Amino acid sequence: MPQIEPLSPDAIETLFTRGDGQFLFARWGRPIVPVVFGVTDETVAILKGAIEALCVLTGHKMAETDPELGVNLMVFFVRDWAELPVTPNLDRLIPDLGALTDRLQAAEANQYRIFRFDESGAIKACFAFLRMDDELAQVPADTLALNQMVQALLLWSDKAFTDASPLALLEGRAVLRPDVADLMRAAYDPVLPAMAQDPSHALRLFARTGRVQ
Repeated sequence: MPQIEPLSPDAIETLFTRGDGQFLFARWGRPIVPVVFGVTDETVAILKGAIEALCVLTGHKMAETDPELGVNLMVFFVRDWAELPVTPNLDRLIPDLGALTDRLQAAEANQYRIFRFDESGAIKACFAFLRMDDELAQVPADTLALNQMVQALLLWSDKAFTDASPLALLEGRAVLRPDVADLMRAAYDPVLPAMAQDPSHALRLFARTGRVQ
């Protein structure tokens, strides 16, 4: 794997600055309880393995059940967005599901994530939707799983990773980029708040990456 430079404070700030210019950082504030729909048991195991690996990296926890929600990380695989409105009870979880489906179809999107937050602003739930078009179907299952779980573990900017993947290839296998791994580990430092809206939070994250520029 080629040498990857550490993320600068400006680069970290960009990863959490949304398209409207707002800086917004959030991490999970409770153990993650995942469930996966629409794929084989083998793929479910790969996805859960990716979550487990990232929890080991960050020091975060998984659990068997969430006392409030039962499960709090739901990953849905579909062939067409039209499957969403006919998925039983999904409209209870996702407000305006019909309108969302129309937007995803119009944009020809192949993935979408919705986060829910607790009173402190920490992530309490994530709903990830993937439409397995030709592009995603060509991605190896372990690569797709790791990429999706990286993006579910923090509230990244809506523009994060559009130009560069959080993953890199090592001997033909997709692995988390070292600079992104350092940032994710820093993001779950218990000294830091679970949610921040001040761009100066990027400096606090940088100070905890442990990498010298």
